[in-house]
Amino acid sequence: MAYQYVLYEAKDGIARITLNRPEKLNALSRDLQHDLVAAAKEAEADPNVHVVILRGAGRAFSAGYDITPSQRATNRPLTIREDISNMQGTMERWSTLLNLRKPIIAQVHGYCLAGGTDLALHCDMVIAAENAQIGFPAVRSMGSPPTHMWTYLVGPQWAKWFLTTGNSVDGKTAERIGLVLKSVPADRLETEVDALASQLANVDCDLLAANKGIVNKALELMGRTMLENLAAENDAVAHMADAVKAFHETAAKAGLKAALEQRDSPFGDNRGRKSP
Repeated sequence: MAYQYVLYEAKDGIARITLNRPEKLNALSRDLQHDLVAAAKEAEADPNVHVVILRGAGRAFSAGYDITPSQRATNRPLTIREDISNMQGTMERWSTLLNLRKPIIAQVHGYCLAGGTDLALHCDMVIAAENAQIGFPAVRSMGSPPTHMWTYLVGPQWAKWFLTTGNSVDGKTAERIGLVLKSVPADRLETEVDALASQLANVDCDLLAANKGIVNKALELMGRTMLENLAAENDAVAHMADAVKAFHETAAKAGLKAALEQRDSPFGDNRGRKSP
């Protein structure tokens, strides 16, 4: 099947799904999200595909959700119930990837920010370039992650650091703290991901599904789905903060770039802030 915003290729037991909005740093528009889920389901239905690689075209894996005004379904303020419903829709899309019967490897380079982290952290394994930048700077101005895998992967102190500062870490630090499986030099990233995918492609699909599934069940025993529902509600409540309203007002009057600059200038650089 042909898609508008992702590229899909299946060969030798491996499906490669490439986010394909490079001019927007693969910002996650609603249409791109729908294409991505559809492509993942296509891979799941193909008996010849054992494993999926998810990557981004251009300079970034994904710089986050598309927050341009044209992405809003309506210009009027959302009610809190509508907002929660929207956040839960996002949660359900990424949960589709987490619960896919075939493992997904995220190949992260460049920026993996905000919604990009929501996406990557719902994949089964993440391999990142050492110079990738990973974080959720949107917590400074727009709310809270509508999904929440942070505490499961890095523990409460690092999760609080990411989500209270909005700072980012590079791929090497992300590996050290357990946010990603492995980091490698950027020029070796594709080779490393392909090597892992080739190993998985040699494993029977039913066994892959069984062993991925039992780990996911362990996450469910830890309350993953309930926590993500709470995260969606928490994000909707956070959207009521004065800082969020001020950010949108600045974006509407001076443009999104100006709003981001105003938000991030006190931190020096929302991409390259060093970790503690």
